[in-house]
Amino acid sequence: MTEEIASQLLASSRVCEMIAEQMTPQIDQLISRLIGAFRNGNKLLVMGNGGSAADAQHFAAEMVGRFKMERKALPAVALTTDTSILTAIGNDYGYELVFRRQVEALAVQGDVVFGISTSGNSANIKSAMELARSRGCYTVGLLGRDGGSLKGACDLALVVPSDDTPRIQEGHITIIHIVCDLVEKRLFG
Repeated sequence: MTEEIASQLLASSRVCEMIAEQMTPQIDQLISRLIGAFRNGNKLLVMGNGGSAADAQHFAAEMVGRFKMERKALPAVALTTDTSILTAIGNDYGYELVFRRQVEALAVQGDVVFGISTSGNSANIKSAMELARSRGCYTVGLLGRDGGSLKGACDLALVVPSDDTPRIQEGHITIIHIVCDLVEKRLFG
């Protein structure tokens, strides 16, 4: 079992190395866009399904609360957290609209709308991103595999270079932590 543990840890570190080699300029672009949005009084809206929903909540919590330093709260909302909204929209309109209806209610021009999907093929996120883009929001996908159908619905697609869901998710949370750290430092450091 120790060989398997070591193998998985090395696989995870290889994905992080590929992110460093291939995605640094895109992560920098995301950080700059978020800083600009927050400085202009805009907000971050984040969504995902399953484990990606947990990552969306984690991201929003780090922005509203704090990452490493005491500072002013930043406006961020995880569209995955209100069970009454999710179940009402799911029941009345269908699960494919649970994020789109929230984007319709909350998103304004200049907001950053951020979708997380390991497959890149979450139809409910794609629908929300298309609406957000049409409203003048900046759309970001944190994706995996080949980026899927979501890649084309994003102004910025951050595609973790892996086909293995756990490694993609580890890459996603690493990117989120880097973004939180550098947004915080640039705005308040």
